[in-house]
Amino acid sequence: MLLPEARDIDDTELERLYDYPSDLSRPWVQVNFVSSPDGAVTVGGKSQGLSGPADKQVFMLGRTLADVILVGAGTAAIEGYAGVQAGEVRAAARARLGLAPVPPIAVVSRRASVDPASDLVSTPLAPTIVVTCAAAPTSRVEALAAAGADVVIAGDADVNLSIALAELDKRGLRRVSCEGGPHLFGALIEAGLVDQLCLTVSPRLAGGDASRIAVGPPPAAPRELDLASVLTDESFLMLRYRSRRPV
Repeated sequence: MLLPEARDIDDTELERLYDYPSDLSRPWVQVNFVSSPDGAVTVGGKSQGLSGPADKQVFMLGRTLADVILVGAGTAAIEGYAGVQAGEVRAAARARLGLAPVPPIAVVSRRASVDPASDLVSTPLAPTIVVTCAAAPTSRVEALAAAGADVVIAGDADVNLSIALAELDKRGLRRVSCEGGPHLFGALIEAGLVDQLCLTVSPRLAGGDASRIAVGPPPAAPRELDLASVLTDESFLMLRYRSRRPV
């Protein structure tokens, strides 16, 4: 069976495929990952070595359509995250959808280990949100707040992701695009908080000892997903799965 090529689908149709449900009553979490066919999530420690043009287009569309970007602190550091810039998202689409000019980045860090002097905190157009817990060192929390970060305490000894999403909801941030890493994705699976997975399978065998896309304690039972769309581009396979959670 021939599958649709991403290059043959215009921006309007791509937006229709990947947009969030309308009239959300709660935060709705989309997770984005690229993986090799042999299960590696990185090459040389970064996801960049697995990506391709169409995959990057879908990834950036996820940012265009989101209220907030959710990412683990380790991934943010390894991938060199900074704040989302205006040119990275489609301004017309965000205006039409009633979204802010750029989405803030929400970094999950149990120890509040984000560097207050980093570009992620010091230069973003939308203040970075640091999601941590009560056990985080007070000095780090205070330094991040003083540097302009919006610090969210979600849980006591560890970050409670249900509380974290509730705090994002209080800020009007319901369209959540999670960009990794594997431990954050694993925690979202365990908590039953994943609504959609956008998974690109890269045509590159990576081998080595790279992590899989989700790492952590297993849920009580596997989470059921439905295949929502399939696109291809130069041997890349872009899959979109939706969970059966009520919206």
